[in-house]
Amino acid sequence: MIKGGDFNLPPFLAAENLKPFLPNDIEVTSRPVQFMGVGGLAYGYRAELLSVVCQVYQDARDDGVLLPSQVAAADVCKLLFRGFATVGIVALVDEATGYQEVRDRLALRKILDAFLRKELAAWAQRFPSEFYREMFRLRKWDWPPLNMRTPRAVAGYTKDLVYARLAPDLLKELEERNPVNEKGRRRAKHHMWLSDDVGLPALAQHLHAVIALMRASDTWEGFRALVDRALPIRTQLSDLPLFADSEDAA
Repeated sequence: MIKGGDFNLPPFLAAENLKPFLPNDIEVTSRPVQFMGVGGLAYGYRAELLSVVCQVYQDARDDGVLLPSQVAAADVCKLLFRGFATVGIVALVDEATGYQEVRDRLALRKILDAFLRKELAAWAQRFPSEFYREMFRLRKWDWPPLNMRTPRAVAGYTKDLVYARLAPDLLKELEERNPVNEKGRRRAKHHMWLSDDVGLPALAQHLHAVIALMRASDTWEGFRALVDRALPIRTQLSDLPLFADSEDAA
């Protein structure tokens, strides 16, 4: 422990009764850092300092040297210690400041970058015919479809059962990369944007699971209940026209 030093301690640690409990590296851990705040550049402290502050206040309380004006802060520190034990210091600060949403977006961006390729691939058969044959059986449609034209709902079912359940926001990203043109057609099939190392293997595995659930079902409603339980949707689809597009979504 140190008794204080020539540097400027943060005001919440500068009280004389707290100095005996400061760690030796307090000059480093309490050094202000610059960050971009709402109104521009600002100064603050690293999240890890919070655990140091809580420990100092806890030690001072245990030794009976807390001032009456410090009791409320010590109570807050006790509550924070409980939070540290479950979610970690940085995560707790991220949640309190709203940065967790930024971290989530960055993590999601990495996931989508892994799932998707930079350039469109050549077409190849990716959806087994059994996927559509089982869909037609459960919907009580004729197979093969008359005049080889599939019902318009097939595209929506495909997006809902497959792309919406592979990864968060994957369907939204695909819709943006592969939009419908003025004639209601797409430039390519959605799966042509999936990466060889992550996206396509994930698609194949997912289709295998979906087809297995189809085989085990006698009705469309029973199948939907199974797939919603086993392979839940990974993103919100309320703003997506699932059943409005033509059959070229797959």
